Amino acid sequence: MPAPVLILAVGNESRGDDALGPLLLRRLQAWLDAQGLAEQVELIEEFQLQVEHTLDLAGRERVLFIDAGHHTSAPFTFSQAVPRRLEGHTSHAVSPETLLGVYALVHTKPAPPAFILCVAGERFELGEPLSPRAGQYLQQAFEFACRLFDSGGQTAWQGLAAMAPAHA
Repeated sequence: MPAPVLILAVGNESRGDDALGPLLLRRLQAWLDAQGLAEQVELIEEFQLQVEHTLDLAGRERVLFIDAGHHTSAPFTFSQAVPRRLEGHTSHAVSPETLLGVYALVHTKPAPPAFILCVAGERFELGEPLSPRAGQYLQQAFEFACRLFDSGGQTAWQGLAAMAPAHA
């Protein structure tokens, strides 16, 4: 039986602020362990989302995607993901919304409710360190993510998503 909540963090630590997803995931892992919530949440870190991740979504109550965003409103955005169709001729590096759409096709039922936490980044070049502002945004996103788990279930997450700026 899979954990009720899945967190899928996307990013590449070799590309500056693209490291925000994995860094936030690791902070959350330590926090979830300390709070005694680790068994309720599965954490997966990837460079990019692939259609194969639809298998990881199966059996979940809800999913949280974490990524860094270029041109994202600072310090982060939080929204509920809306499934969409896979377009194009490749399944390489899909968006969370596309992954949810593929899930519905593969599993012939709707994907679990999913949310996107997108942390603002500014520098994504290969070999760049995390920018100072991104480090500040990382802390703010971490505090927000902790509140998500303190706030309760899906209904509380939907309420927070409705109040937050939309994911660009």
